[in-house]
Amino acid sequence: MKPYLVSVAVGVLVGLIYGFLRVKSPAPPTVALVGLFGMLAGEQLVALIRSMMP
Repeated sequence: MKPYLVSVAVGVLVGLIYGFLRVKSPAPPTVALVGLFGMLAGEQLVALIRSMMP
């Protein structure tokens, strides 16, 4: 869990720096990130279903 928290903290820090410098972030659009989240959630769901099968 700690690597995730560090990753989010660094991301927020970099985002703040970009904001103060008024530079557009090179991050992909939000819709792409939501799609990526959906892909990861689906992958985990398949793993969960497979682990429940005999």
